[in-house]
Amino acid sequence: MDSSAIAVRPVVVTLAVDDDTQQRWDALRRRHFPSHRLLVGAHVTLFHAIPGERGDGALADVTALAEETGPFPVTEDEPYSLGSGVALRVVSAGLRAVRADLATRWGAWLSRQDSQPFRPHVTVQNKVDAQLARRTLAELRAAAPCRWTGTATGIALWHYEGGRWAAIRTVPFRRSVVAGSRGAG
Repeated sequence: MDSSAIAVRPVVVTLAVDDDTQQRWDALRRRHFPSHRLLVGAHVTLFHAIPGERGDGALADVTALAEETGPFPVTEDEPYSLGSGVALRVVSAGLRAVRADLATRWGAWLSRQDSQPFRPHVTVQNKVDAQLARRTLAELRAAAPCRWTGTATGIALWHYEGGRWAAIRTVPFRRSVVAGSRGAG
């Protein structure tokens, strides 16, 4: 594939989390997601399709933001129905602030999907029949009293390759967390 074709692949932007949280979400996704559709690991998508030709600018913006942002908590909240699947809500003021900052920087680039209100979540099941989705939702709700809180550690950028994703880079949050700083909560 020539470099011009690589440059135009859309860029997916996701939240990077601590290893324990990633392993937990990946295990849920492996357990409940149809195996023939399981092409990427569990993730919280910040942006679904930044234009590939904006990839270098997106990486520069993410790097600048990460320099001024410290790790922050993310809480797995109520599971909810997607109709043909199940997702876990993710609650975090720090996550909303980071996403809003990037959305402001990238406003002119955003697709219609990425311009919609941000509803952070982890999809653990999708594209299954409604009955299986209801059973999964009931199972996850029964486990819900044990809410999980992890740590957002950075932002990952990926090239979308027609289903699978190819890692571009994960940029860690670097700022020391002090009271009142971005990402402190």
